[in-house]
Amino acid sequence: MNIIDPTATQPATSGQTTVLDLTPAASPAARLRLAIGDLRAAWAYRRLAVTLAWIDIRLRYRGSLLGPFWLTLSTALMVGSMGAIYATLFHMTLRTYLPFLALSLVLWNFISVLIGEACMTFTAAEATIRAQRLPYALHALRVVLRNLFVLAHNVVVIAAVYLIFRTWPGATGLLVLPGLLLWAIDALAIALLLGGLCARFRDIPPIVGSLMQMAFFVTPVIWQPRLLGKANLLWLLPFNPFYSLLEVVRGPLLGTAPSEALWLSAVLFTLLLVVLAFWLFTRARARIAFWL
Repeated sequence: MNIIDPTATQPATSGQTTVLDLTPAASPAARLRLAIGDLRAAWAYRRLAVTLAWIDIRLRYRGSLLGPFWLTLSTALMVGSMGAIYATLFHMTLRTYLPFLALSLVLWNFISVLIGEACMTFTAAEATIRAQRLPYALHALRVVLRNLFVLAHNVVVIAAVYLIFRTWPGATGLLVLPGLLLWAIDALAIALLLGGLCARFRDIPPIVGSLMQMAFFVTPVIWQPRLLGKANLLWLLPFNPFYSLLEVVRGPLLGTAPSEALWLSAVLFTLLLVVLAFWLFTRARARIAFWL
């Protein structure tokens, strides 16, 4: 199916620019206008992004008996085995520790896989970019939606743990909604940022992979934040962007309202990420096709 942006089919007239014009703009204002137009066009094609993301999931597990639920099964086994071991090491009961671990691992897997795939946002879509004049932001939206589908499958693990231990967040769980909104903004921003950088510099993905491994151990994923209180190091946690963004979603689902300082940290990191991503996308957008 040959899908063309409607604005690209109209001949350019004086004072008009097409949304998907690949010619490097001379002025910052023109680059800004084209980048905003690209984002708007991607939103107009949001149904196409959903379809492409779902096709990616189906192709990835084509011929598989359980399909994407293999991820759910492996996550459940990991939560069960790690929960039994680390609950003993941390001298905690399973009723207290397992809901925390299930939430942490599911949410962290979403973050780490999203960041890994964000590095390939444009390089993985090289054939499509060369064949179709589609918005570049559409490919970033495709990556985000694909990982959201996987996250939706893994939510089954969290629900099962809650059901077994009969622990529910209550009304506090509604505070997860603004946290999820921050995550959606961050996910699209990181896909645009890393997608552009990795299209230009192909040695960045392994660097990102190494950084994510280090971030896993310094972020409270398998260990609880309160353990740092014994060493008076709790004040360092808000400076970890992964902790702040993780806790604004995990905290409400555990029945704990995030503090104002935590929200401030998460919002500031989101604003910084959005500014960096949009600045890079504005400058690099017209060159992405030539870097592939």
